[in-house]
Amino acid sequence: MNDALQPNGTLPDSEARKWAMIVHLAGFLGYLLPIIGSLIGPLLVWQLKRDQHPFIDDQGKEALNFQITVALAALVCFLLMAVLVGFLLMAVLVVGAVVLMIIAAIKAGEGKLYRYPFCWRLIR
Repeated sequence: MNDALQPNGTLPDSEARKWAMIVHLAGFLGYLLPIIGSLIGPLLVWQLKRDQHPFIDDQGKEALNFQITVALAALVCFLLMAVLVGFLLMAVLVVGAVVLMIIAAIKAGEGKLYRYPFCWRLIR
């Protein structure tokens, strides 16, 4: 992925990198507040910090889009639990989401733009 270079050719400052990392990690709130927590965490951080730096705005949109995609996939898995395959798919979804959120947070901490794979980008 490309670095998030500012117009002057430098990487985002440490404050912007920190908040971009937090916006990705805010998705873990879903494990404390099931169903809505994973959407509320990134949405709150993004709404509060998006005007401070374009890097935070970009990564906030990406994190929120990913959490929306995961929520929709979890809904499908839940429906498929009636035929048992949903249990396996839900386990794969949870492990994949955790791994991808950690990777995204690390990349954001390095000041690099990160794009989640298999993500439906509703917010642009």
